[in-house]
Amino acid sequence: MRPLDEVAFFLKMRDQEAGPQRMSEVAVPLRLGLCICVLSLGTKFWAGPISFPDVASEAGLNDVFYCGIDKEKNYILESLGGGVALFDFNRDEYLDAFFVTGSRLGGFLEPEEPTNHLYVNNRDGTFTRMTEQAGLLLSGWGQGACVGDYDNDGFDDLFVTYFGKNRLYRNRGEALFEDVTDTTGLNDPPRWSTGCAFLDYDLDGRLDLFIVNYLVFDKVKVPPRGVSPDCRWKGELVMCGPRGLPGETNQLFRNVGDGRFKEVTQESGIALVPGRYSLSATTLDYNQDSWPDIYVAVDTKASILFRNNGDGTFEDVALMASVAFSDNGIEQAGMGSAAGDFDGDGHLDLVKTNFIDDTANLYRNNGDETFDEFVHRSGMGKNRDFMGWGVGFLDFDHDTWPDIFMVNGHVYPEIEPVLPKNPYKQRRILYRSGKGQRLEDVSELANGGVMKRHSSRGLALGDFDNDGDVDVFINNMNEIPSLLRNDSDRLGGFLSIRLVGVQSNRNAIGARVEVYAGDRMIVQEVRSGSSFMSQSDFRLHFGLGVNKSVERIEVRWPYPDSRETLQDVSANQFIEVTEGKGITGRNFLAPR
Repeated sequence: MRPLDEVAFFLKMRDQEAGPQRMSEVAVPLRLGLCICVLSLGTKFWAGPISFPDVASEAGLNDVFYCGIDKEKNYILESLGGGVALFDFNRDEYLDAFFVTGSRLGGFLEPEEPTNHLYVNNRDGTFTRMTEQAGLLLSGWGQGACVGDYDNDGFDDLFVTYFGKNRLYRNRGEALFEDVTDTTGLNDPPRWSTGCAFLDYDLDGRLDLFIVNYLVFDKVKVPPRGVSPDCRWKGELVMCGPRGLPGETNQLFRNVGDGRFKEVTQESGIALVPGRYSLSATTLDYNQDSWPDIYVAVDTKASILFRNNGDGTFEDVALMASVAFSDNGIEQAGMGSAAGDFDGDGHLDLVKTNFIDDTANLYRNNGDETFDEFVHRSGMGKNRDFMGWGVGFLDFDHDTWPDIFMVNGHVYPEIEPVLPKNPYKQRRILYRSGKGQRLEDVSELANGGVMKRHSSRGLALGDFDNDGDVDVFINNMNEIPSLLRNDSDRLGGFLSIRLVGVQSNRNAIGARVEVYAGDRMIVQEVRSGSSFMSQSDFRLHFGLGVNKSVERIEVRWPYPDSRETLQDVSANQFIEVTEGKGITGRNFLAPR
């Protein structure tokens, strides 16, 4: 790690005005190498060593996760891929990983169909597969996963979405899960579900469940490739859909206690938005009224923002909030989504990935229940040659500003030979934040797996090796996963916070945490689901820059009138905060 005096010198240089004849580059030599500061529209970007080596194979993540074949896609079912969920299922304070697999319409030559897989963290940088021992061995056309302790027993449970029957696995402890779908009220008729999220929408201390549904797919009724305009793209014959196929309605299930759920899709107002091609959900309190709202990324139709009215009902306000369409009012093919305070004003912003030949969205929260499209002003609008899927905010360099990681991959592998500017396998994108005003694509500066090409789908973020930075897990189509270990240079320390609810739900899903360090207020929320059909670490990771401590931490728990303040917390540690009890556990880590 750079000496703090040299970092402080660089930060001072970075914040100075460049003068009338602004330099496009300023070089600051450091003992450990060369740091380059790039000036872009008045904002200078730290471009120090960035390294994300792909360590999946050496870490033991060697199983292939399937979705059709990569030569051609005849049906839309073969295009979505699978998600990944990170959670500490055995409570040893290390992240474990669960990857979801699909299947092939033509079946497999192998003796058995593929299955989802659970990997236990060995706490030495490697994982061991223990799917069968844990009771999670199941073939089928899996899609996504989300995590939540729905029965508040201290062990995180797992929900898996399918084209078919969804599954709820109760974590019984002792590294064993039980399929309780049929006894919990979630034994719904089979459909095509994609994303999901646990949330406590009525703030009663019990986790409810939101399920994202895509479209009605019947192979017998789906037209052949190229038979209609909905089955062609850029003049080429491709699979049909989603346009031309029946859209679906999302679902909400209320946790009524005693381990059971009741569907409230109709009475909650969720059913008032039918016929959409929904793919992913991100929960957030966008208007800071303490009630969790739901943003849904929708494919080729208007996206949805379900505002929680606080009385058990939701209303779609996406059009009024300006997050339904592009900035010029056009429907987009939304895939993944994530929430974070991009510009540091205390209001949670939204990022959404879209189809190729379109930009992503970066919706900046105005604090008045509306958003502005900021993608072009941020610099993200330069990238139109990617088909985006999983996405998330992370402060990978610890400068206190959230950066963005995005994974990509096309859905039409057969068109690459005739349309070479539309490759099936595409690189990832790492955007580094310039003080919440600009985003710079620094992917080409990154050593390791960022620039490698895959057709990727699910993305989850978490510190799997507990070394104090955020790593990246990716589910690739018909390949082994990617695990991009963050070995990048850091600007300073960190603080990792795990919340434990008492009156609130045990995971504290929906909690808002404000960290005050130096002149920065850094805001995050605990959430289930998000990205693209995936689940990131419940622990909130804060980069602290050169600050050696945090002046105070404000926690707004997801339970009425439950708030807490912590004072003078040192940097470079993992802490556990229990509702009403303050810090109940800590583990210091020496800075590297």
